Amino acid sequence: MDSLESALWFVLHARTLLLGAIAFLFFAYVFRKRRPKNCPPGPPCMPFLGNLHQMDFQKPHLQIQQLVKKYGKVISMEFGELYSVVLTGLPLIKEALVHQDQHFIDRPVTAIRKRVFKKHGVIMSNGQTWKEQRRFTLTTLRNFGLGKKSVEERIQEEAYYLVQLIKEEKGQPFDPHFKINIAVSNIICSVTFGERFEYQDEKFQELLMLLDKAICLETSAWCQFCDAFPIIIDFLPGPHRTLFKYWEKLKLFVAQVIENHRRNWNPDELRDFIDAYLKEIEKHKEDTTSSFNKENLIYTTLDLFFAGTETTSTTLRWALLYMALYPDIQEKVHAEINRVIGPMQQPSMALRESMPYTHAVIHEVQRMGNIVPLNVPRAVTADTTLGGHLLPKGTMVLTNLTALHNDPAQWATPDTFNPEHFLENGQFKKREDFLPFSIGKRACLGEQLARTELFIFFISLMQNFTFRAPDNEQLTQKFRMGLTVAPVKYRICAVPRA
Repeated sequence: MDSLESALWFVLHARTLLLGAIAFLFFAYVFRKRRPKNCPPGPPCMPFLGNLHQMDFQKPHLQIQQLVKKYGKVISMEFGELYSVVLTGLPLIKEALVHQDQHFIDRPVTAIRKRVFKKHGVIMSNGQTWKEQRRFTLTTLRNFGLGKKSVEERIQEEAYYLVQLIKEEKGQPFDPHFKINIAVSNIICSVTFGERFEYQDEKFQELLMLLDKAICLETSAWCQFCDAFPIIIDFLPGPHRTLFKYWEKLKLFVAQVIENHRRNWNPDELRDFIDAYLKEIEKHKEDTTSSFNKENLIYTTLDLFFAGTETTSTTLRWALLYMALYPDIQEKVHAEINRVIGPMQQPSMALRESMPYTHAVIHEVQRMGNIVPLNVPRAVTADTTLGGHLLPKGTMVLTNLTALHNDPAQWATPDTFNPEHFLENGQFKKREDFLPFSIGKRACLGEQLARTELFIFFISLMQNFTFRAPDNEQLTQKFRMGLTVAPVKYRICAVPRA
């Protein structure tokens, strides 16, 4: 009987403790998460989960548009421990990212980003580290023409290699994904590493596949759950551990390239970005406050490799898809190319003003492709007011580029691919409400490089091929959600032009 009573008491006592602990955590959550007065409206939250259970991680940017219609242009949402606000409309976006940029200059350091990048690099760093890394990176990319070839010449050369590779398909169906990936990546690799890679290089192909997998996995429901509840990262198995392995392999590749540079580095003969950075490390080696060190070299180089590969190559994949889906527009691009540069002349940025229609098509690809639909997030640096609402320090801020680029009040046919959006009386028209590279001090630092790549690669491909769907296959505009919004896997025919 004594042992029975003891067992019963233990069970009841343990149950009471458990219920008490749950009640304590619940009330602690309620009081800790009690929103301040005048915070933005938003959908009701569940304890602990917040709005996490309501999210469609396959198309979150589209789901958010429904919430905007219901709650307005400044809405708040909670994802576990993450408190975020979505801004809609050009006036609010400019107010935050330009006029009040001192309050919106930081990046939020989420659990996964912290584990992968450790507040280093140029994309996700903050404070003095970000200022130093961005300033140096901008100056170095601007100064490096690189070596004996300008960046534009490198792009022209790589575009030629890509065209020759696609010609080998002889007009038969093929998947353009990694062909375009390697071509675009070779540009940033030549700038950062001082070398390009052959299309048949199996190690480099594997590297780009790892990058592609990491980009998709990082925005999966499980990884978003890890960001919302960072305590589970160290205790539970799951896809997040696979993600960390992918990024570690990518970092190892960059570290090995850097080590190879160190062996034959000459500070008087700088070959590329890594050489220039090694010289900067040497210059600041006595400065204990400097952010120029081996770790930041690895992470900043990885940032350049990732951003310089993924965004432009994804945009080009959308471009080929749209050309096949809109053959009448493709014919007009061909006609302008025939009229301005003909079949043999190399495209160059000097021709851009003479090719307004093609220039407009590239911009429309960016608008419709919408590859970074909620922009790269910002973090509020101090309690501030925006749009009449209080945004506490630490709030993650998302800018709604999807709504901006699809506003029916500003775009004649927002849901249809229409280059006329960027034309006026036959001339190219700049649009203030078009922000694919963001705006303000943390706008994309590779914007000029990306614009040059898009123009030269696109014209080179259109100069040589007519793109169409394979027989008995239907192309769609369906997308795959990752760190960027990419078209789903597709095959296409590149028919050589006479």
